[in-house]
Amino acid sequence: MKYLVPGVTSLLLFVQLLAVAQAPTRGAGKTTPKGAVHKKAASAPAPAPVSTGLVVPSWLPADAPVQPAATILTDVVDTKLDVRFDYKKQYLLGTAVLTLRSHFYPQSEISLDAKGFDIQKVELVGEKKNRNLNYNYNRRKLVIALDRAYPRTTPYQVRIVYVAKPNELPQGGSAAIRSDKGLYFINPLGTEKNKPRQIWTQGETEASSCWFPTIDKPNQRMTQEISMTVEKQFKTLSNGTLTSSKANADGTRTDTWKLAQPHAPYLATMVVGDFAVVNDSWHGKLVDYYVEPQYAGTARAVFGHTPEMLDFFSKKLGVEYPWDKYAQVAVRDYVSGAMENTTATTHGSSIQATRRELLDANYQSGESTIAHELFHHWFGDYVTSESWSNLPLNESFADYSELLWAEHKYGPDEASLVQEIKLNNYIEEAQSKREPLIRYRYNNREDMFDRHSYDKGGRVLHMLRKYVGDEAFFASLNRYLTQNKQTPVEISKLRTAFEETTGEDLMWFFNQWFLQRGHPELRVTHTYANGQVALHVRQVQDTVFQPLFRLPVTVAIWTNGNQPTEHRITITKAEQTFTLPASQKPSLVKFDNESQLLAQIEEERTTDELAFQFYHAQSYQQKSEVLDLLQNKTSEMAVSSLMRNALNDKFWNVRRIALDHLRRYRGPEPEGMRKDIQRVAANDPNSRVRAQAINTLSSFSDGNYSAIYGAAVKDSSALVAAAAVEVLAKKPDVNTRQQIAAIDNTTSGPLLIAVANYYALNGGLDQYQWFLRRLPDVAEADLYAYFQSFGTLMTHIPPVERDKGIKVLEEYARNAPRYEIRLGAYRGLALLMPTTPNLKATLQNIREKETDDRLKAFYNLM
Repeated sequence: MKYLVPGVTSLLLFVQLLAVAQAPTRGAGKTTPKGAVHKKAASAPAPAPVSTGLVVPSWLPADAPVQPAATILTDVVDTKLDVRFDYKKQYLLGTAVLTLRSHFYPQSEISLDAKGFDIQKVELVGEKKNRNLNYNYNRRKLVIALDRAYPRTTPYQVRIVYVAKPNELPQGGSAAIRSDKGLYFINPLGTEKNKPRQIWTQGETEASSCWFPTIDKPNQRMTQEISMTVEKQFKTLSNGTLTSSKANADGTRTDTWKLAQPHAPYLATMVVGDFAVVNDSWHGKLVDYYVEPQYAGTARAVFGHTPEMLDFFSKKLGVEYPWDKYAQVAVRDYVSGAMENTTATTHGSSIQATRRELLDANYQSGESTIAHELFHHWFGDYVTSESWSNLPLNESFADYSELLWAEHKYGPDEASLVQEIKLNNYIEEAQSKREPLIRYRYNNREDMFDRHSYDKGGRVLHMLRKYVGDEAFFASLNRYLTQNKQTPVEISKLRTAFEETTGEDLMWFFNQWFLQRGHPELRVTHTYANGQVALHVRQVQDTVFQPLFRLPVTVAIWTNGNQPTEHRITITKAEQTFTLPASQKPSLVKFDNESQLLAQIEEERTTDELAFQFYHAQSYQQKSEVLDLLQNKTSEMAVSSLMRNALNDKFWNVRRIALDHLRRYRGPEPEGMRKDIQRVAANDPNSRVRAQAINTLSSFSDGNYSAIYGAAVKDSSALVAAAAVEVLAKKPDVNTRQQIAAIDNTTSGPLLIAVANYYALNGGLDQYQWFLRRLPDVAEADLYAYFQSFGTLMTHIPPVERDKGIKVLEEYARNAPRYEIRLGAYRGLALLMPTTPNLKATLQNIREKETDDRLKAFYNLM
């Protein structure tokens, strides 16, 4: 599973993130120049004192119940489903035949998860005829009385005829997985313009039991066969191989998919819809891409690296991709980012792209997710965490695969950017909570889907790789996968695999990084005298609720020439001084030269030392760190020259960061600097850099760059055009209205939202119909911003003209399936309050009837 919601600390910040495209978060793990007063961007909140005298940090979670792995009384060995669909009622009509076996002790009853079903028949399958079984059902659990106690040596089969009614279940979900009803009918009656009819499922965490009866726990494993009867024009997709496709007399078709290897119930999937299927292959196995027909021509451009990924991961792990096919499908209105359903990964529709949108694609915008979900087919599907407490055994590995693929395909700078983004993601979340990676206490299993399980876990694996070395790291993963294949596992299995491979007791590493909370906060200084560098390191983190860390790390010293001398040290105390040889006063002493520690580091260096680091940097992170730390010193010639040098760096994000730090530049040679920025805006090969250059030029209030903005509106990149439109919305000129009108039928999401913002600030009654007409074309992820732009536009038109728009916003504010869309519509309505007083009662009623706890909490703040 890869979820879309950032690990943020408030709903307000979350919805702000939805409204605008954000550059990677910056500031964590950065260091301080000597003599500078530098406030860490991610400094920890002040702890709250308690009456006992003990200072309890604000990030310390409240006590939560212990969550052990589910006790296994019965094993689900195989599941056979025969299903058809009632689109009008949004029901699944199903028959399930479950092959079951007592796990160890004989069992005379079986308890199945079956949420919100109508149970029509429960039978014991016999050789000659079936026998009705007694059962109790409370809409959540189906408890079946068997005809006798069955020992573990005797499997048996139960047949259940049922109707699944997902829309009648209580509404649930989380920030990571927005809904938990399991089965989703998209535009079932075909009444929504520009939206296809689809059916799809989402099983994680325990929602497969919303559409078939099972034991819905991750420590179960079953083989599977699913027969779907569908309208003949639709394609189907499920786990495993399509074994038959039969036309029926009533004009329908029944497709049967069979998975011969066992997997966990939450990985079961069904997808039905009008898809184009683009075929690929790897080692004789089918590799298919299911997309909406209009994206067939670009599907290979989006997914086409998949065979190469299969090859790379198979060789790196020494375990060939273990399943019989691999398919990926893009579905509408998906409730998360993507899901690693075995052999049939589901993506949200945003992974699809037009040719123009592909111009703006970068590694983070889709390819990293493709790598993430594929890697799960080893870590999560082939070897599965036995409980949600052990979720990092799935998600930390999938997260780390994003760095592995970036490193292999695009080189060390792109991998270093992945490392930076994910470190910052975790550090941001750590300001409000710090949990062990493997946590046996939580309130809700979906609490596990956070920046700890993903971003922190990936960084911990990176440190483990750096500690044991590449050969041992991948040999250990091979041992872990081969020893535990097709089984549920917990964290000790991973530690044992590394210890058996390396011969070293690694309890210290797994204890401090997997089983304890927090991270090191380090203060690093150095001095030089008598041919020696004295490196002073202090661990300043709270050590009542966090450990004192053992930290193997590399220190690099540059004395002369371009090659440093590297020293491996191990920090084990709260305060230590290391003496390192140096033939002369160093030009630079760089702590954690590999940028591999998961830590917040303040490292004292002069401006000259930082400049030396930039020009001799061995990774992207070393350069980005310098640019951040010197951003407020651009009035100095040396720093100004460094920033201009960065505008020509070979790596795109170095150029982008430099441009960001040159906003409102007032340093030496201002005209020359602005000319350089204009050059980048017009000619940089990377669209994200050009867009940032447009944004930076807009910060100069005394400049006239309308020609550049006008040209950018017609840029081949929608991202660049959107940046220009956003600037022109605030600084329109005589040609702007005509320029915007020429592009306001765009199909690009970012550009459509930028045009909406322009019309919100500069439009009137003529644009009112434009907002209504374009609404069906707006992607769900963009509706939050779109509705507020619509509300702003309506403040510029007579109240008598607003009725239809108000009704549209009210409908979305009450009934949109995603809570951030409801909030966007609500805020759009709230903008009209000063001139439409009768909206006060409507808004109050919307607040009172809201059922989502996150949104109710936000409304209480308003």
